[in-house]
Amino acid sequence: MRKVLIVEDDEAMAVALQDGFRYEEFEVAHARDGAAGLAMATSGSPDLIILDVMLPKMTGLDVCKRIRKDGNQVPIIMLTARGQEIDKVLGLKLGADDYVTKPFSFMELMARVEAVLRRVKGVRPELEAFSFGDVDVDFRKGEARKGGKLLDISPRELRLLQYLVENRGDVITRDQLLNAVWDYESAPFTRTVDMHIAKLRKKIEDSPADPRFIVTVHRVGYKFTG
Repeated sequence: MRKVLIVEDDEAMAVALQDGFRYEEFEVAHARDGAAGLAMATSGSPDLIILDVMLPKMTGLDVCKRIRKDGNQVPIIMLTARGQEIDKVLGLKLGADDYVTKPFSFMELMARVEAVLRRVKGVRPELEAFSFGDVDVDFRKGEARKGGKLLDISPRELRLLQYLVENRGDVITRDQLLNAVWDYESAPFTRTVDMHIAKLRKKIEDSPADPRFIVTVHRVGYKFTG
């Protein structure tokens, strides 16, 4: 059974999360402050940590930093309040795998949880070439063709496509794409991803308004289905 550690001081939120994860057949542990959460992350060997940013005794950001400093690569999803954009960026820079903004539905959280767990279970080797539909991509050469015609595709768009293809079938959040394709100092907002996805769709999709390959997952991110 998969084990999740929930580090959350809000009792109502903690109870709702525990009930939800138990329903999804997780073994659940709960810590009410950052210091206890750090201790349980070290001693309990969880498969996943749900970590609130604002905690007594030690902030979620400090907990995340300490966990990664100790070499522990357990998947971490951080919970942030609306308007805490800087906390989202810092958390991801410190090693969090994803974040969810309160208020959120448990369905949204589970979509992110499953995506993160699939990704850490085993990373596919980096692709040198890939074909889908009438599109042929040579990532090594940095070229893409559609119907045999060379596409005008930027290195950033190509890396974005490569990351989606390498994780095909998985739901990838906008923040994960930012982390993989951009650095946060130059592109701190998720709208950047949406704009590049729109450009990429115009080049590889037959109908960009009704995409077949790069599919939007509402409120979460994107999935490559080729």
